[in-house]
Amino acid sequence: MIFSDEEMKEIKERYDMAMERIREIKEENEVREPLRDYFHKVSDFLILVDNVAGMINDGSYNRLSLNELKTLNKSLYEDIEGDNYLTSYANPAYACNKLGRKYGKLLSFLYTELRGAIILAFEKKLYLHTVYLELFIQIYGLARWEDEYTPKDIKRAIYDFMYDYCDDLIYCQTSETADPNISFAKDIILKSDLNDLRYLYRYGDYISENDIKTAEFINTLTDGQIKSMADTFTSGFERGFEIYRLDLSKKSYVNIRYRIGFERVVRKAIENFRQMGLEPIIYRAGYLALNKRQHLKIGYYATSPNRQYDYDHRFDIGLFLDAAFVRRRLDAKKDALEKLKNYTVNYAGPAVIEVFGEELFSPEDKPEAVKLNKRQQKLITQYYNNERLLNKEYFKLDETSFTIISYPIPEIGEDFEAIFAETVKVNTLDNEVYKRIQQRIIDVLDKGEYVRIIGKGKNRTDMKVKLHPLKNPEKETNFENCVADVNIPAGEVFTSPMLEGTEGILHVPLVYLNDLAYKELELVFKDGRIAEYSCKNFEDEEKNKSFIKENLMFNHDTLPLGEFAIGTNTTAYMMGKKYDIASKLPILIAEKTGPHFAVGDTCYSMQEELKIYNPDGKEIIARENEISALRKTEPEKAYFNCHTDITLPYDEIQEISAVLYDGTSIPIIKDSRFVLEGTELLNEAFDID
Repeated sequence: MIFSDEEMKEIKERYDMAMERIREIKEENEVREPLRDYFHKVSDFLILVDNVAGMINDGSYNRLSLNELKTLNKSLYEDIEGDNYLTSYANPAYACNKLGRKYGKLLSFLYTELRGAIILAFEKKLYLHTVYLELFIQIYGLARWEDEYTPKDIKRAIYDFMYDYCDDLIYCQTSETADPNISFAKDIILKSDLNDLRYLYRYGDYISENDIKTAEFINTLTDGQIKSMADTFTSGFERGFEIYRLDLSKKSYVNIRYRIGFERVVRKAIENFRQMGLEPIIYRAGYLALNKRQHLKIGYYATSPNRQYDYDHRFDIGLFLDAAFVRRRLDAKKDALEKLKNYTVNYAGPAVIEVFGEELFSPEDKPEAVKLNKRQQKLITQYYNNERLLNKEYFKLDETSFTIISYPIPEIGEDFEAIFAETVKVNTLDNEVYKRIQQRIIDVLDKGEYVRIIGKGKNRTDMKVKLHPLKNPEKETNFENCVADVNIPAGEVFTSPMLEGTEGILHVPLVYLNDLAYKELELVFKDGRIAEYSCKNFEDEEKNKSFIKENLMFNHDTLPLGEFAIGTNTTAYMMGKKYDIASKLPILIAEKTGPHFAVGDTCYSMQEELKIYNPDGKEIIARENEISALRKTEPEKAYFNCHTDITLPYDEIQEISAVLYDGTSIPIIKDSRFVLEGTELLNEAFDID
């Protein structure tokens, strides 16, 4: 949002008046306990943020020493860090215990939203910072006159705030994803001395020892190593356009997403992209109720101060989500996109650097946390579906590509440097070798009516995956021969199966999906759709079902099998075994270490009309299923706006076979080894000590 000098003067006056009132609140005792304690502590926090904002604005912040910055950063986040969170009003369990359930959920949400003031201060978003301060003062006023006003009035005030400021909040979020002139992060990357780790504290994010150690390690790499990493990353993006036969020269902007600490690599990637004619757009992962999706990190981000905190507040939007608000939010999104259409039409797609190695996380399912009711679950899925259709229209998603690469972070353990070197090796394996071996697998799979996958040992998987019939096998194929281009590293063949005829049980004893652990995950498929689901994360079966529906199915009643693939990267698999990090490998690598099944949209979601060809010249015809085929007649029913890969490791596979139309079968994997002629080379990694 752009304001005139006069408007900024008025906003600054409002801000100063708000802070003056908040300092008064800190000294007042007109609200009963324990509400008084809440408002005093939140006031303390807002005053601290104001002090930091003052230092940022007058330039003194940039003159602080590294230790001073560490101390200040800790003070901003210590309330939710580690065990401190147990007695923080940001913790809905603590807030409800101290304030009562009626106030607890509302005021825990309010404090969590107000914590976004840290970022607003660092990014100098004075207008949004001001209106959030005014909301706090309004809620305090309602609590002050408790005899006259009730928690319902507070909830209504929150609803009205979100409704009234929806346009501003959505436009701010959307412009950051589309406008290359917004340069907050880009300026840090390009203008900072990256050897001076004080730059990390310019973001405003929580900076952990892990982020510091990451940056320190990246700084030890030679310019040649940095160039190699960046070249692998950006060339993968460029090859995506070649594969999909899209014209990259028509595009002007690329979105770079990364983990804080990798700035040297990103700086070189920016240079590479600019040589392609692409200016980077770099935006922060969501941190307010309206600009985040559950607990997921989409954008650039640092270590979370507390993943339970993120999880507890993943559905905070449920406090004000209704049909009217959904319509309001969609209208605001469309209006923002219309204003930004000169940028969005030239969008080339995302280029993503993922990380892995964080301690595994099994969340606590707190009854005090905000949850979506059944009506809201339908509303939020409808919203995301409609939002995606808008994005398809304005960002021309059928004309974009992407690339993703992943690296470990120091938290992975004492073997970090060795694992990092191994990962670089995995990311740069010989594409030609994998292309040749994978084509052999595809040639056999294309003869099949379906693929049979049977688990081994404790794995109870028994799946039948129906393939599209090929009208012209000489020119058509079901499976994409995937090497290191958009999905780095190399190593899989994948398809979008037919739904009718796809059935069976998919079972994994332990798997990590979207940063969450699933124990004894079992999905039962009928006609390619999830008919039953269960896990054993909690003793209460209803909690288990709720956990799956919320976090794996994204509140859909069912999801189709959008993808089946056979991973061929046995080198990556053995890296996981050697360093005992298999459970910590990101899906990007894990999906290449065995067969995987993706629930949700197909791999070609919103790009079904694009003709895609394998290196052998055959067209990949399996680009849709019976649901995505509805896109022309009922587009609101065609997509689910999610795609989650579930991998079965090689040692849990008894057999994968192509079952031919005459009932005979050709095994590809048997007893955890590749047995198809021409794939023997893949087994060599299993035998390396």
